[in-house]
This record gives sequence, C-alpha cells and structure tokens, in this order.
Amino acid sequence: MKVQDLMTEDVKACWPDTNLAAAAAMMWQNDCGVLPVIADGGKAIGVITDRDIAIAVGTKNRIASDVPVREVMSTRVYTASPEDDIHTALKLMRKEKVHRLPVVNNDGVLKGILSLNDVALQAMHANGRAGELKYEDVVSTLKAVCEHRPSEVLKAHPLTAKA
Repeated sequence: MKVQDLMTEDVKACWPDTNLAAAAAMMWQNDCGVLPVIADGGKAIGVITDRDIAIAVGTKNRIASDVPVREVMSTRVYTASPEDDIHTALKLMRKEKVHRLPVVNNDGVLKGILSLNDVALQAMHANGRAGELKYEDVVSTLKAVCEHRPSEVLKAHPLTAKA
C-alpha cells in the first residue's frame, strides 16, 4: 500500500504571511488540526498546528490577527512522497513523533497530507481481513507519537525559543 492510497488530496494550506486568526478559521472550516505552510510554487516550507496557534495566542500577548504564521510555524517539515510505502511513512511518523506528514512530489510541491486518522480509518476498514495495514501498525505509531518529546526538541520550536 502506498501513501497516495491513504492521503487526503484536498489539503488546505496557508502562506507565511497568513495571520493566526485566518489559519485557525481555515482549520475550523476544514475540520483539520494542521496546515502545511507553502511558498511560491506550492512548495511545503513549514507546518502550523492548532496547538501552535493556541500556545502563541496564550503567550505572545498579541491578538491572533496581528501574528503572522511565519512567527509560529515549525520549519522542520517531515514529508512523504505519494509513492512511498505506507510502512515507510509510519516509521517516519514514529521516529519524528508527528501525527501528520505533508505529501510532496520530487520538487517539494504539496500534493496531499497523510494523517494518523487516515491510517487508523484504513486499518479499521480492513476489519477481519488480511491486509497490508494492521492494527499493530497503527497502535505502535500512535504510541511512539504520543511519547513526550525530549526538552531539547521543545526548546528548538519557535514558540519556546522566543518565549
């Protein structure tokens, strides 16, 4: 099974100049908790999560419409290719403790997003049948992602570094 078989293709994204209020509204309207941040040509250059927005609004003492995404986004972007095997993507999610991977082509252009939700729902659909994606794959990835990150990783995030 390939990433393209599970990824969400109609992915919403924002720009570095998008403000946090607009990013939060996009997340609300599209029932998602992350937006890839794209630059000219649609290349993925970062990600921003609903958690990033909540913490920024709570710590920056500025209103969300005055804070651009670039101040809060993570520039560490772990990505998958549409042609990657799903187990390769899960391994990356476990290693980097991320719930979602932007899916990009060879030029870094955003083509979709793979979330643990996508993976869990597919494993559920394989209920009782022998398939490529097993519950154990999902549970081991979720366990790894849910483990607390080391403090040095947290200190490298823009919100922590500037707080």
